[in-house]
Amino acid sequence: MTILSENEEIIKIIETLFESGKSKDFSSLRDIHLNDSKFSSFSDLPPYDLKNYQTTIELEELRFVSISDYEYQIKNPKISVFGDAAVVALELKQKGMLVDNKAFTGEHISIEGRATFVLVKQPTWKIAHIHLSKI
Repeated sequence: MTILSENEEIIKIIETLFESGKSKDFSSLRDIHLNDSKFSSFSDLPPYDLKNYQTTIELEELRFVSISDYEYQIKNPKISVFGDAAVVALELKQKGMLVDNKAFTGEHISIEGRATFVLVKQPTWKIAHIHLSKI
């Protein structure tokens, strides 16, 4: 069994989020987000309002279900740990086929963006805030 460094543990949580988009296995989404009223998120896709835990999970699932051949690339992650809190800033490249199941059509999408994640350790690392933005 390999022991991950704290930074590896943190980036693995973020990768788990995007990997669920590739695998369409959403079972881990609830585990990696902080199920608490303090949780918040901003998305790079509408609706752009500040969201809570439940809405974020539902929209993440919906987003990933709607995109086939989903791929992502995390570039230049900067991980800063402050005791039981961590901030991760990174560049994010996402692409895939946005599928309209009613019209049986699809359009290729490519999103160049930036992301900021705030994680808290309770007792394992959980995402407490997400901010995704398009460039």
